[in-house]
Amino acid sequence: MWPINNGTERIHQQNKSTMLSMQEIRAIESWISQIGISSFYKTVGQKISTASKTLKFKYKMIGHGLNRVVYDLNNGYILKIALSEVGLISNANEAYIYNNCNEEVKKYLCPVKEHGTGWIIMKKVDTKVPFAIKEYTKLIKLELKLLRYGIIPIDLRLDNVGYNENDEMVVIDYGLFTMDLKSPVLRWLV
Repeated sequence: MWPINNGTERIHQQNKSTMLSMQEIRAIESWISQIGISSFYKTVGQKISTASKTLKFKYKMIGHGLNRVVYDLNNGYILKIALSEVGLISNANEAYIYNNCNEEVKKYLCPVKEHGTGWIIMKKVDTKVPFAIKEYTKLIKLELKLLRYGIIPIDLRLDNVGYNENDEMVVIDYGLFTMDLKSPVLRWLV
């Protein structure tokens, strides 16, 4: 399910979780309601700081990008929360791709446990991928597998992959990938 319909109308997704408390869900909803005021924030750092103050999570923040912040849930899973409209699309996109892709390619994507409006819970994967020629070769092979199964891997790079427990390369950030040429992801990129 995409977070926006025809690029203008937001689709509300029910926020239920077996891993997050209702208080945590409400904190995420409060933060997500502020995303439209993004012109108020001057830097990503200010946006992350404001998000942290709104969320007040007990979890450790283990990373962030321009559009999402990542928390370790300390149970083998991570929580990604949107920081922007692109972050909202990325979370919804990861859930959509994981739940609708071919089973043969699913093993190369970080598993999605749950998701709601503006958030997604995924399996925690080892992200220590060395910048070596061998890794780039694996990345190219992974890109070809994704393309073979109808996934266009926009933004596939070593920073967005990790290794699962079987020591196989998997994509941990596929929020800008698409299976549909009419995807909102492509609207944001052009």
